[in-house]
Amino acid sequence: MERSIQAIWNQEDVPVILRRTGKGELLRVRLPFDPNNRRWLQNMRRTTPSWIASRKFWEIPKAWFNDIVNRALKKYGRIYVIQPFREQEICSPSCQNAQGHECQCSCMGVHHGAGSDGSWFEVSEAFSTRWGERELACRLMVAKKQQQAAP
Repeated sequence: MERSIQAIWNQEDVPVILRRTGKGELLRVRLPFDPNNRRWLQNMRRTTPSWIASRKFWEIPKAWFNDIVNRALKKYGRIYVIQPFREQEICSPSCQNAQGHECQCSCMGVHHGAGSDGSWFEVSEAFSTRWGERELACRLMVAKKQQQAAP
């Protein structure tokens, strides 16, 4: 994990959920200490969350993700979500194979005239795309304030 993401994972004040996407991988959750965390996570479901004591996190099924985020926002007011992403680059074969310096492509000239190295998926003459390496991203989700009813 990147150092700043690692620092967020290791802090103990705000819940953190690590969304893992591999087959058979479970969600990992860190919560501020409460003796009822297992019961709160389980939320009357059949499956029991697993406590990984050596690493101080819970493992829960992926299907619980939305529910846990919603309930954490309600209980704690905020939650960090760490999840994998892959950046998408967009260009076009006409840009990559261009002669001259004028570029009007969304790559902003990064790939202009460089040719194609075979890593691009060419959708059409005007559009090609490729995906970067898998990385982790982190976002802090904060509960929306309840609107007060008019008197």
